[in-house]
Amino acid sequence: MKNGILNWNVDPVIFWITDSFPLKYYGALFACGLLLGFYIVRNIYKKENLSLDNLDSLLIYVIVGTVLGARLGHCFFYEPDYFFKHPIEILLPIQKIKGVYQFVGYQGLASHGGSIGVITAMILYCRKYKVQFLGLLDKMAVAVPVTGAFIRMGNFMNSEIYGKPTNGNWGVVFQRDDLIPRHPTQLYEAFAYLLIFGILLYMYKSEKIRNAQGLIFGTFLTLLFTARFIIEFFKENQEAFENNMLINMGQILSIPFILIGLGLIFWKSKKSHSLQ
Repeated sequence: MKNGILNWNVDPVIFWITDSFPLKYYGALFACGLLLGFYIVRNIYKKENLSLDNLDSLLIYVIVGTVLGARLGHCFFYEPDYFFKHPIEILLPIQKIKGVYQFVGYQGLASHGGSIGVITAMILYCRKYKVQFLGLLDKMAVAVPVTGAFIRMGNFMNSEIYGKPTNGNWGVVFQRDDLIPRHPTQLYEAFAYLLIFGILLYMYKSEKIRNAQGLIFGTFLTLLFTARFIIEFFKENQEAFENNMLINMGQILSIPFILIGLGLIFWKSKKSHSLQ
């Protein structure tokens, strides 16, 4: 680091498992984030003396919902024209390069799509195992910000989804792309998500708040997507079509989540107050 500028040039590949199959920091951190989130939810179940039956199934539902939702979200929200022409690349981690399909990993996952995917997966899980939907979402909400923080750290290791130039003598130079000091927005988001995790964990310790099922989840939606909305002002647009927009796609997609979160907070707070 020199004059407040960090030069970042880390190889995103940890090592090559085979000549064509790499283990990347992003994938490793993504997996660690999911497992740590699952560990947090498991501990919550233990502390409440709830049955641990079907928790392994919950992890599978979360993984499938997250990856599938995030992938479809990116394809349809950010690059629909390309993927409508290359539908096989939507679900398979391959890309046609010089006329030959090659393994490239999933280069494009949208967090908003992942959120929709997880909520959809939770609906299906609750229907199958007869679990209270909002109660489960409250427990999940405590853990999800930790997973999100790990994913954003993976983006940082990949030198991707970075911020706009700082126009100063500080910032991070992502040397794999250019030599301009930029806002490390991946780290901004990771820090914000860890802070939100602390707030939600503190809330969950209150029996009164836990009993108002949906209040924690509403707070989660409001805080996380408000943080995302604000940080987007410092972030480079992901696609060229966003350059002519007043607010970018990430901000547009955040607004419904914020409104739903505020609605849940208002509804649950009013309902809790009326029962006093």
